[in-house]
Amino acid sequence: MKYTLKFRLWHWFNAFVVLGLLGTVFLRKTFLSWRANSEILMTQLSQMGVEITTAQAKILAKAIRAGMWEWHIILGYALSALVLFRIYLFFKDGSVKEKFGSLSLHKKGVQSLYYLLYATLLFMAVSGLIIHFYEQLSISKSLMEEIKEIHETVYNFILIFVPIHIAGVIIAEVKDEKGLISTMVNGKK
Repeated sequence: MKYTLKFRLWHWFNAFVVLGLLGTVFLRKTFLSWRANSEILMTQLSQMGVEITTAQAKILAKAIRAGMWEWHIILGYALSALVLFRIYLFFKDGSVKEKFGSLSLHKKGVQSLYYLLYATLLFMAVSGLIIHFYEQLSISKSLMEEIKEIHETVYNFILIFVPIHIAGVIIAEVKDEKGLISTMVNGKK
């Protein structure tokens, strides 16, 4: 299959953005967790003779990760644009598309997984925008929190998909689709 330049650019920009988003979530849940860092701040400041409340420690811990979280928002905007561009490519791009009915069972499974990924990315982009703009959209904080919970749960699909995709591409390259990776880089069969 020959991939157009537009599709290849979309693929690599999307990979960069998705990995960036996963990285910000990873940092948020590990090294930059406000829960863990607020306790570290309270302990360290206490040892220096400075007492702060739990609420103050939480504010400081969240301030430490604020810059990183801004990147999550910027990358979320980029994901939204990339999702729209992918929809455009689906209908207007000149990439060779095999008819679903003519595909092998394995290829149908792979294709279905990609459609599920695209639907997931669309959901993540839309729900992320709703979470970010809930006040401007006049959405209640409780509904926004529910959407945020679903957003964080659905993220797990992407977290699982990425290593499976990379492993699957490597296996396909080694076994029966030699040149698959170079095709995604240079567009030639």
